[in-house]
Amino acid sequence: MATQHTSSALHAPALSAAYPMAKPGYGKRSAPEQQARTRHDFALLPTRERYVAGFVDHLPDGAAMSVKTLAKQLPLYGQQAISTALTALSVAGHLRRVRCAVVGAGDETRWVFRTFWSRTARDNEWWNTYLATEKATLAAAPVPEASTLDTAPPPPWTLAAEDPPPAPEGPDTEQAPEPAAVPQQRTPARAPDTEPAPGTAPATPQAPGTSPAYLALARLGRDDHRLTLSADDCATLEPQAAQWLARGVSVDYLTSALTAGLPAKVDSPVGLLRRRLTDKIPPRLPTENTQPATPAPARRLLMECTDCGRPGLPEALPDGLCRPCRTAHSGAAEDSPRPADIADVKAHMNNLRDLLKPV
Repeated sequence: MATQHTSSALHAPALSAAYPMAKPGYGKRSAPEQQARTRHDFALLPTRERYVAGFVDHLPDGAAMSVKTLAKQLPLYGQQAISTALTALSVAGHLRRVRCAVVGAGDETRWVFRTFWSRTARDNEWWNTYLATEKATLAAAPVPEASTLDTAPPPPWTLAAEDPPPAPEGPDTEQAPEPAAVPQQRTPARAPDTEPAPGTAPATPQAPGTSPAYLALARLGRDDHRLTLSADDCATLEPQAAQWLARGVSVDYLTSALTAGLPAKVDSPVGLLRRRLTDKIPPRLPTENTQPATPAPARRLLMECTDCGRPGLPEALPDGLCRPCRTAHSGAAEDSPRPADIADVKAHMNNLRDLLKPV
């Protein structure tokens, strides 16, 4: 004997294995402290909203939550119906849409869009408190690099209760610890008042003929035969060339400055280069370590109107709707006829038709 289902709600379609996921950091995020899933969830919602809510509730975290994507997966309703259902779910306290300004390298601002979902209906006070906590967590988290927004895992302000990425590495799959390799040490930048005098060797001890300044001088003769230098000439000019590199210029800049505008015939390459190294020495450029540290700009967390997408503070968007959309939604709800009124009108019309029938 077949089991009869007492619920009149439409069953949400089974999730497809190929359901589209949003970019890392975007999409659905489940709110904490939800009640356990039961067959009576969303029982007080209308049929359409119950159908959409049941489908969204079973989506994994990070799933795409755009109206267009949901409409492709729900065959019974189009984009307009899905948008209206999401608005009703926002009013019922099940979801909120937010956007976050993430500042990356070069002060470039990108917006990250998320949809927070709660199976348990929450009031405006709970959502405001929860989003304020998210904003504080976001402000305290480090700013991710802009180049890794599309390829890296979700930003640090991701909820702690989120599901892990699709293919996380467990403890059993981690590689055995290996001896840490010693990184190549960098030569500390000189202070402005410790510049070596002309004719002195650089402070960092290096093997003869291996410093960048020496190699740059040795390559000049290969690029232009007029500047061919001997080993002794390169060793003599090496301290002056090292002063250029200590001021923050690159080897290419040094080579271009020494080879630009050469005469047709060079009688003494070492004398010409010594004169250019002395006369054209550039000013000292500030290094990265000497630049004043600028505080990272604060990242903002704004709620979006579920209906029109207008951003605003959570306190200014009760029920997840801006004032115009909230007015339109409440007006449509008040003007819509009740089921009892519809039945009375139908009964009255049937009575009029019976009276108009000929005897």
